Amino acid sequence: MLSLTAQDIQLQQVAEDKQSAIDALAARLTERGFVESGYVAGMQARELQNSTYLGNGIAIPHGTTDTRDLVKTTGVTIAHYPQGVDWGDGNRAYLAIGIAAKSDEHLGILKQLTHVLSAEGIDEQLKKATTADELIAILNGDSQATLIFDAEMIVTDFPAADLTQMSAVNAGFMKNRSAIDAQGVAALIAAQSHHLGHGVWLQASKEAKQTAIALVHTAHTSVYQNNPVSLLISIAAKDSAHLAVLNRLIELTENQQLGILVNSDANAIFTALTEEMKSGLSQVFTIHNHHGLHARPGAVLVATAKKYQSDIWVSNLDGDGKAVKAKSLMKVIALGVKHGHRLEFTADGPDAAEALAGIEAAIDAGLGEG
Repeated sequence: MLSLTAQDIQLQQVAEDKQSAIDALAARLTERGFVESGYVAGMQARELQNSTYLGNGIAIPHGTTDTRDLVKTTGVTIAHYPQGVDWGDGNRAYLAIGIAAKSDEHLGILKQLTHVLSAEGIDEQLKKATTADELIAILNGDSQATLIFDAEMIVTDFPAADLTQMSAVNAGFMKNRSAIDAQGVAALIAAQSHHLGHGVWLQASKEAKQTAIALVHTAHTSVYQNNPVSLLISIAAKDSAHLAVLNRLIELTENQQLGILVNSDANAIFTALTEEMKSGLSQVFTIHNHHGLHARPGAVLVATAKKYQSDIWVSNLDGDGKAVKAKSLMKVIALGVKHGHRLEFTADGPDAAEALAGIEAAIDAGLGEG
């Protein structure tokens, strides 16, 4: 796990361009004893191969594999640019993270950083940060909105008679997890419920200590306002942490797939509301790159996926198995793919078969590493 201190961060930095920024990061890595002085050549060469800009105002300059022998010990140094640095292709970096890694430790660093930095609005937080402690909090994820929601917040076949009882059950779950207090319980039970379809209802309250979601599926279908009542989704929202689940719920509603929630167990319901929806043609490929999907091969893979119109998802079958969009570099790197890991790609669209064939060819060719 990456552990940052104020010593790792340089505030109020200015650079004319990304080459100057990389030179400064390399000098800092050398000064701190992480690398030999020649490591800067590897960092500049790496930038010429593929941009190290990840998105959300963040770049992660690092060396090439053939300059790894110049790394003395794994470490990072971070430069904060409040005015930003032009990183090419219309991208502006407000935080540049120089990475030195002796072997595959950088994959863990990248995975941690991308999980934290892919959150919505991070670039604005980075621009406005004024202290090392603020930046550390952002990088550690302390500033992110957190959501209380897991399979234990879902109960199926509960003997509830109506929506009021179901709301009370969900409020009880939230109170047990300290997301709401007695006032929050009352507010949730009093909140209006809206029918989404297929007997699925939604209610929400802003009276919360922490954002939480709970679901209850009744064993005895009832009727309210001439619509069936099978499942109630309750949201207590203190911040925006629930929006990803809410967007997934909207997607299910628009695609008339709410029946998935009514006819599944708690784990399947949780998966349906938290993972990318995917359908279409699927194929599994093995990654042969010796150092896994670090930034360079990851960028090549994403660039390949972007050539096609189809929606493309990828999941690491040797990781958590969760599907993410293959056209997002941050999401692909966050999969933590190592040598020998199996990736399942699913493509849905007019050129789905062509997309899978193109991805297979790119992987077989080494994703830019031969």
